[in-house]
Amino acid sequence: MSTLRAPTRSFHEESRIVLSLIFSVSCASHKPAEPPPPPAPIAKPLPKTLDEAVNSDFRTEKNKARDTYRHPLATLQFFEVQPDQTVIEISPAGGWYTEILAPLLATKGQYVGTVKKADLSDKMNADLKAWVDKNPEASSKAKFVEFGGDNWKLGDDSSADRVLTFRNVHNWMMAKKEKDYFKAFYAVLKPGGILGVVEHRAGKKTKSKNGDKGYVQEKYIIDLAKKAGFKLMAKSEINANPKDTKDYPEGVWTLPPTLRLGDKDRDKYLAIGESDRMTLKFIKPVKK
Repeated sequence: MSTLRAPTRSFHEESRIVLSLIFSVSCASHKPAEPPPPPAPIAKPLPKTLDEAVNSDFRTEKNKARDTYRHPLATLQFFEVQPDQTVIEISPAGGWYTEILAPLLATKGQYVGTVKKADLSDKMNADLKAWVDKNPEASSKAKFVEFGGDNWKLGDDSSADRVLTFRNVHNWMMAKKEKDYFKAFYAVLKPGGILGVVEHRAGKKTKSKNGDKGYVQEKYIIDLAKKAGFKLMAKSEINANPKDTKDYPEGVWTLPPTLRLGDKDRDKYLAIGESDRMTLKFIKPVKK
């Protein structure tokens, strides 16, 4: 009696089965991998010196391009700014100096900027807010406080090492509040603390009693500071511009960066550059 056998598979059939098994196992074990998460951004190193701060990557190229007119390194050296100080900047607006000062002070010091609204939503501070959001390592320790209007206290009395203001005094004059500002500066500075002022400088014949042309008499600012209790330490010509004739139809705003006349005589005003500026250093005397 013959024994029944299962039908045998040919060599080719066996090969197809084996290859099929291998392929199915291979597909199961080699599913497309999910893309890896993007690498975390590399933190920028915080500057340790003024020179590093002025040349750091925290600054925008747009702002660096204006160093030729504003001389930030020489100006801040003149005001004796150090990385371990508490420095208050009055009305930083778009944050031109904030890009230098906040990173410099982030490790050992304290940067304080005064703004119109504590949440930085004011239109004047839009660029500043964008920079803060983009540079948390440099700005997380920075403080922004409302100042002016109903609040004339910058902080605890005798708590700051430096108060700095860049091209703001004419605005206070138009609001008839300049005396209030200088009084507040004196109160917040430590004895021996320094007030640094940069302002558009009026000529001898410039009419600038209310600041409406942007230019201010140097003597007027010195007198304001002295009446508030300050002593003039020094003047500097760091930010002087002898090309500035100070007799323009739209005042200082005729010149760059504003160029209020648009294309009219644009090349002429670009050739003049930014305004002629006084740079004044005052000290809050130490009482003996």
